[in-house]
Amino acid sequence: MSTASRVARRVEDVPFLEREDASLLLVLPGLFVFSAFMLFPILYLLGISFTNAEPSNLFAGEGALSVLTFGEAAFVGFENYVTVLTDVQFWNSFGITWLFVATSVALKLTLSIGVALIVTGDRVRGKRVMRSLIIIPMGLPAIFTITVWRGIFSSAEFGLANQVLRSVGLSSVSWLSDRWMAFLAYNVTEAWLAYPFMVIITVSALQDVPEELHEAAKVDGAGYLARFLHVTLPSIKRPVLFASILTAAASFQQFLIPYVFNEGGPARANELVVVYGYREAFTYFEYGQGAAISLVAIAFIGAFMWLNVKRGKLADGVSDE
Repeated sequence: MSTASRVARRVEDVPFLEREDASLLLVLPGLFVFSAFMLFPILYLLGISFTNAEPSNLFAGEGALSVLTFGEAAFVGFENYVTVLTDVQFWNSFGITWLFVATSVALKLTLSIGVALIVTGDRVRGKRVMRSLIIIPMGLPAIFTITVWRGIFSSAEFGLANQVLRSVGLSSVSWLSDRWMAFLAYNVTEAWLAYPFMVIITVSALQDVPEELHEAAKVDGAGYLARFLHVTLPSIKRPVLFASILTAAASFQQFLIPYVFNEGGPARANELVVVYGYREAFTYFEYGQGAAISLVAIAFIGAFMWLNVKRGKLADGVSDE
C-alpha cells in the first residue's frame, strides 16, 4: 500500500467531530487577526457612540485597561445619535457627500471608458506604453497627488488652472473660496486618483468581448455608436458596475481631498461626512458624536453596496457553500 493511501485511510479513521475540531484550529489564527484589526475597532467604536466620551474622561484612570473600558465616560444611550441626526450640518454633509459620489462616479466612468476604448482600439499604436503611463497615479502617494492638485486649483493668479483660463480669454476663478468651484476641483482630483483602477477593469472587460459579436453587428449595418451601445456596453456592464460600486464606496469615504484643499469649505459648505465626523471628534473633542457619525456612515454605505450588488445581480452564480 502506498504512503498516500495509508494517510488517506488514517484520515478516514479519525472521527468526524475530531476532524471538525482540527479544521477549527486551522482557522483560529485568521479569526484572531480579523478580530484584532476589523471586529474589535468596530465594536469599540460602537461602545464609544453610546457614551459621552471626550479626552477628559475617556483617558481618565491608569493603564491601558481604563481606555478599553472607556475610562470615566458615562453611558448616554442614543443621545449621540439623536444629536447627530437632528444636526443641520450632518444633513448638509450627508447630502453633499452623496452628490459628490454621484458626480465623481459619473466623471470617472466617462473618463475611464473613453480612455479604455482608446488603448484597446485596433488603429492605436503604442498601446502598451499608454497602459503603463495610465497606472502611474496609482504608484504615487495620495497626499502628494492631492497637494499638487491643490496647487493647480490655487485661487491665486499664478495657479495653473487660472493661467489656463486666462490664456483662453477668461477671468480667474477663486477655486477654493467658491463652493461649487471647490466642489468641481474635488471631482477632478478624485477622478485623477481613481481612473487608473477603473481603466484596468474596463480594459480587461473589453478584451473579453467576443469579436464575433462586433462582426455580426457590422454585417447587420450597425455603425460604431450602435455597436458600442448594443454590443460593447452590455458585454462590459457587470465588471464595470462592480468597479463603480467599489469606487463609489471610496468616494463616500473621501477625506484627504476636501480636508487638504480647504477643510470642506468654504464655511463647511463642502464638508463631506467623513470630514464632518473627524471635525466633531478631533476639533470639538466629541468622541461619542464622532463615533456615532462614523457608524451612521458605515450603515449607509453598507446598505448602498448591498442594494447595488443585489439589484445589479452581481452575486448571481456565486455558491453559498
